[in-house]
Amino acid sequence: MAMNKVMASALEACRDIKSGQTVLAGGFGLCGIPEHCIAALRELGPTALTVVSNNCGVDDFGLGILLRNRQIAKMISSYVGENKEFERQYLSGELEVELCPQGTLAERLRAGGAGIPAFYTPTGAGTVVSDGGMPLKYGDGGKVAKASEKKETRDFHGRSYVLEPAITGDFAIVKAWKADRFGNLVYRHTAMNFNPMMATAGSITIAEVEEIVEVGELDPDHIHTPGIFVQRVVKGQRYEKRIERRTTRKS
Repeated sequence: MAMNKVMASALEACRDIKSGQTVLAGGFGLCGIPEHCIAALRELGPTALTVVSNNCGVDDFGLGILLRNRQIAKMISSYVGENKEFERQYLSGELEVELCPQGTLAERLRAGGAGIPAFYTPTGAGTVVSDGGMPLKYGDGGKVAKASEKKETRDFHGRSYVLEPAITGDFAIVKAWKADRFGNLVYRHTAMNFNPMMATAGSITIAEVEEIVEVGELDPDHIHTPGIFVQRVVKGQRYEKRIERRTTRKS
């Protein structure tokens, strides 16, 4: 494995992401999203992607630009309320959507990175999450063309639990604050969010960062994702770091 994992650009790092593959994308809302890798995927043009992310950006930014470009066939997400195009594609049958409780989504990714195939959780037990029937894809006339299947459940100490499968991906694209050329990553504040779990669950993990430092400059106690989980590092420029809804007090 190459110890210098720094690549020249996001385009170079993402070039071998192929149509039909599964991509895990870090971020929460628009906080801590891999802006440049997403833009590179739009330019490279792979289609029929399955994308796993807490949400799908907004209409004109983040993963929303891939959605608008018809590059995403399926989303596995927790929250999708900020994207009107997402709603339109889902209800019109253009997009398959697997909704997953937020904590369960995080744990499915963590389990995937840890090599755990599945786990039991009480979240969703006794609802459509466990019982099945949740619309995954719509067809003609607004009829459900594909629905979720019933999941295995089990009682522990008098409480019902549902068996949830782990999630892994062909690629993971994540955003960190700092990295060294070995791929050790440090995240900044709330931009950490889903990024650490995504980084461990991708077969190939691409980390875009704001700063690359020399090996040894990062305090080992401050490293959030060890470089063994990261295959490629890209230094981004001119991050927008948008806010979905800017709320200010009236003067």
